[in-house]
Amino acid sequence: MVSRRNFLIGGAALPFLSYLELADTAFAATPKDILVVAQQLDNMTSLDPHEGFEAVGGEMISNMYQKLVRANNDNPDQVIPVVAASWEADAESKVFTFKLSDQKFSSGADVTAEDVAFSLQRAIKMNKSPAFIINQFGFTADNVEARIVAKDAKTVTLTTEKPTSISFLLFCLSANIGAIVEKKVVMANAVNNDLGNAWLQKNSAGSGAFMLQAWKASESISLQLNPHGPYKGNLKRVIVRHVVDPSSQLLMLQKGDVDIARDLTSEQLRAAQNDKDITLIQKQIASLVLISLNQSNPNLAKPQVWKAVKWALDYEGMQKNIIPLSHVVHQSMEPSGFPGTVKDLPYKRDVEKAKALMAEAGLKDGFEITLDHYAAQPYPDLAQAIQANLGEIGIRVKLQSAENRQVLTKMRGRQHEMALSAWGTDYFDPNSNAEVFCINKDNSENAKNKPFAWRSSFKDDALAAKAEAARDEKDPAKRIALYEALQRDFMENSPFAVMFQTTKTAACRVGVEGFRLGVLSEGNTYLETKKA
Repeated sequence: MVSRRNFLIGGAALPFLSYLELADTAFAATPKDILVVAQQLDNMTSLDPHEGFEAVGGEMISNMYQKLVRANNDNPDQVIPVVAASWEADAESKVFTFKLSDQKFSSGADVTAEDVAFSLQRAIKMNKSPAFIINQFGFTADNVEARIVAKDAKTVTLTTEKPTSISFLLFCLSANIGAIVEKKVVMANAVNNDLGNAWLQKNSAGSGAFMLQAWKASESISLQLNPHGPYKGNLKRVIVRHVVDPSSQLLMLQKGDVDIARDLTSEQLRAAQNDKDITLIQKQIASLVLISLNQSNPNLAKPQVWKAVKWALDYEGMQKNIIPLSHVVHQSMEPSGFPGTVKDLPYKRDVEKAKALMAEAGLKDGFEITLDHYAAQPYPDLAQAIQANLGEIGIRVKLQSAENRQVLTKMRGRQHEMALSAWGTDYFDPNSNAEVFCINKDNSENAKNKPFAWRSSFKDDALAAKAEAARDEKDPAKRIALYEALQRDFMENSPFAVMFQTTKTAACRVGVEGFRLGVLSEGNTYLETKKA
């Protein structure tokens, strides 16, 4: 349990929490111009917007950087202009022209077309995990300088390899991979031709509402007001403390040690619902909880085992008893709220059917396997339930708990056997998830693109072809129909057991207003947040 005193003492050790060093304020409410948040922060490996690819890190990035456009939080199938004031496509839908609005970086410099072009070129050249979101339009390190061009100080053109729907392009550019960085500052901090990557991992050079003051992994992060940015409220700083235990988060919120608690589970939410000093902001988000079966393991490579796992799980029991207020049962790779999402629930607990499938696979006596999972709740409780469910069909599961980022690093290295993790969608289009779950063209260790399917060594050319056909279909109704069929195919014929979709809740002290949760993590924003 984290006590108020320990929280404050721990914070005082950090330079950017200097206000807590004052003895007179050690037991006072949080300052009116500083927002203090309790949140699990182990889901961050980099704050470089063209490298960071985790939900929490993505949220922090989106509060420090602007993009040409962003998704509309109230109507996320639309985009809102930000750095771009307007856009248009040519007759072939291959050349897209963006006119820029007036924005300023935290340095005070204007955001120019040169910065925009450099940023998108940088994302392609670095080719980090999220690069596939925009390199799917035919951009490569060799051609990107010719295809993404600053025509003048306020005009940028993007030339795609093939005719492209402008709405699809815009949704991809609304992801954090489309963040605009200040070229001059980034290149001044470049080392060994890294385009400033090492520096930007723990520094910022954006035009968003806030800028990075300091980040200590799995400990804390401090965002400082960008005096030239779009924020107009009374906050000067947002301080986020890494607090793993949801019960501690609730206690700190009740005592006034923090203004917002971000990771309350169903148990704490029941108590918070009846607290007059707490308001709850809730949003069903595009985040799926799933089990991945690595195809490099010969037992897990058998399709009968995929299905046996799916039929062995007690989805409803876990939802009702472990996560009733934070998740709903969901089995499609596309999250609810997206166009064309299938809400079928074909799998339910059927031990006999699962055992029959194990026997058909030649594994009647089962096998031993390790399941990696996040250390933060509710994952340990879910993992224990999964262990019990699979044990009944002969799959003897050893549980391996670790910080979120450690599990992700292991999966990205294809070192897991089975993994219980979460996947957050990157942009508001069904292709976002179809791309990463279904299209794995190169399953080699040194593949150019390493989507989620690659992490578990899953390559299905027929499934990939269907995903590409759905992506490229111009008729909206036919496109939706293709995605519906693809989802059902994926449910039955993939080594991924999608189990739940997440409902996020931000529990706020009375007097905190304007914090917004988005369907996508980058929509979680402090842009309108104020304290009374």
